[in-house]
Amino acid sequence: MTIAARGVPLSPILRDRRRKEYLFVASFLALPVLLLVVFSLLPVLGVTVVSFFRWDGLGKMSFRGFDYYKRIFTEPEYWRALLNSFYYLVGAFVQLALAMLLATILTFTAKGKGFFKGMIFFPYLINGVAAGYMFYVFFEPSYGTLNSLLSLFGGTGPASWLTNGDINNILLAIVSVWRFLGLNFIMFLGVIASIDTGLYEAADLDGANSWQVFRYIIMPSIRPIVFLNMILAVKGAISVFDVPYIITGGSFGTSSFVIEAYRVSFGQNPNLGLGSAMSTIILIVVLAVTGVQQLFFGENKKEGTHYAK
Repeated sequence: MTIAARGVPLSPILRDRRRKEYLFVASFLALPVLLLVVFSLLPVLGVTVVSFFRWDGLGKMSFRGFDYYKRIFTEPEYWRALLNSFYYLVGAFVQLALAMLLATILTFTAKGKGFFKGMIFFPYLINGVAAGYMFYVFFEPSYGTLNSLLSLFGGTGPASWLTNGDINNILLAIVSVWRFLGLNFIMFLGVIASIDTGLYEAADLDGANSWQVFRYIIMPSIRPIVFLNMILAVKGAISVFDVPYIITGGSFGTSSFVIEAYRVSFGQNPNLGLGSAMSTIILIVVLAVTGVQQLFFGENKKEGTHYAK
């Protein structure tokens, strides 16, 4: 005999069951949400509030309004540090293209692919301080590796690679590409390897060339990873710190926006208000670029796996 046949109304039972399900789900979400609020949302709110005040971290806070935001966009040293992110942004997109290309090639390569996978991913495992010091020695003008190699072939490098304002930011961006290429590569490699091999066989029967296979099979499949890596690229470009700080100390026009925020916040005359304003600008830029990328590269329209004859 069913519950309804016994004369027991069904809707209160369903509501009670649904309430228990909500409580069950909420019990699992409570701790992650609490951690998110305590360690992410509240600090962001606190930094935003501090950006409107002059504060050295110990004394009294004095209200300054939007003065620090105006200062960031009018004083050359801060504006130049923000523009230096452009070098790393260009390098990040070159890095994505290389990672995508190498992952595609090594997915369909039989010989030696294990060795090349390890070689590409290995730089990402190196500690950032160690990698920075390696390239500091590599570019050092008197005993550095690069000038020593050039001298073996009768060539000479510049007096100093890292003090040359025309090329030093480009060199540092190349170092960043070398170090983080492995992360993008392994992400692309994993998603390409998960594509159904039957799609490649169907493409081969249809007479699709390599470009058509990449465009209509591989690219739609890796699209979410491309979107994720683009967000990480923008974030990494505007918040780069370890590469320029370790190799040049931010000198000779190589200072990044985060290095400047660190200096004004924890230097000889600390100004946590100005540093917080710079941090808030980084957050706004990352969120704005993420929104634009979602608008133009999101998955609102999924492409089918078809081939242009």
